[in-house]
Amino acid sequence: MSSPCASLLLMICLLLLLLCSGRGLGDELQRGAWMVEDAAAGNEPGVGRGGGGHGRRRRAPTWNVNGRGCGRPSDDLRRGPWRMPPSATSSGMRSLIAGIALALVDPTLGCLAHKYSLSKYSTFGIFLISGLTLRTKELGAALEAWPAGLFGLASILLFTPFLAQFIMQIKFFPHEFITGLAMFCCMPTTLSSGVTLTQLVGGNTALALAMTAISNLLGIMIVPLSLAKYIGVGAGVSLPTEKLFKSLVTTLLIPIILGKVARETSKGIAGFVDGNKQGFSVTSAILLSLVPWIQVSRSRSLLLSVQPKAFAVAVTVGVLLHFALLAFNAAALHILSHLEQRGVSVFARNEYARAVILVASQKTLPVLVAVVEQLGGALGESGLLVIPCVAAHINQIIIDSIIVNWWRQRDQQFANAK
Repeated sequence: MSSPCASLLLMICLLLLLLCSGRGLGDELQRGAWMVEDAAAGNEPGVGRGGGGHGRRRRAPTWNVNGRGCGRPSDDLRRGPWRMPPSATSSGMRSLIAGIALALVDPTLGCLAHKYSLSKYSTFGIFLISGLTLRTKELGAALEAWPAGLFGLASILLFTPFLAQFIMQIKFFPHEFITGLAMFCCMPTTLSSGVTLTQLVGGNTALALAMTAISNLLGIMIVPLSLAKYIGVGAGVSLPTEKLFKSLVTTLLIPIILGKVARETSKGIAGFVDGNKQGFSVTSAILLSLVPWIQVSRSRSLLLSVQPKAFAVAVTVGVLLHFALLAFNAAALHILSHLEQRGVSVFARNEYARAVILVASQKTLPVLVAVVEQLGGALGESGLLVIPCVAAHINQIIIDSIIVNWWRQRDQQFANAK
């Protein structure tokens, strides 16, 4: 059997394996979830509606815990019925995998979509939906945890991109795999999965939402600078920073503003969006899958010429990268929690620490594919740049879901021991 055929079969097997993992994750995300009323809320008694605070009422999880709670302030709130919210996270992973598999089997439609610039419209649609679903009134509930939020933003936009220069030192063929992962380091956090997982583990959803919204908006200005400093220099390429910034404004910022303005100026639109969150999440996932589908279709011949070992190494590097981000954020929060002498440090409180660890350790795929589109091959073949990042995107969600489940089991064991 020729090497291209072997590579294709291996890729399909890996995709099917990830697809099964995605389904398992979808089931896991639907177990014992938080039911949030009015979305994000405070995490202390009395901060809800009528409690004199700035949060909104929320119902705590009922993971077979007794009425006394598990010792954390958020568990002293009123408990509600157990409920399974719909999860778009696994739908997003399945859409990405299906798009790549389709491109590998038959690239004709993907190449046709590229001819008509479909990927630009899909990226615009993703961030238009982000603007439509952005509820800024909830961000005020995160003000109490501003030191944790500030660290989270610094980690996302300043500290973790610093790792890109070390990744660029790895000698690897094809070099686009490593370059793509280094670019991935420079991206802001995920648009939805970090907030979803924070919600499921009982973290401060308002803080997670604030870090997500602010990092993606600031990322429009900071990402081009990080790419030029850590990627362009390492690759020996001069990146068009000003052009990239303008294109990100057009592709990311303008649709977010349009969506947000539409939401704020029309109660009918806001009500429709809030009533159809699952539909909008699935639509966003499908739009996201179109970009890798198109990029892989264009680069199919090159992808099939790559040795299977190269794919395995790239996936492993992506997994190790995520573990490095998790370790860095957890260690930094632990150190910061011991620096504050008076009272309980905001960095030591589980609801804040978990939100920061989850959100600050994830990287977003839509911004990366928008950047790859605009660079036009300056750093290599676009399909080869995107493929390892798609795998890293999926793996980070799987890894974090396992961590969330472990945290929940610890909380339950602690509650049962009381």
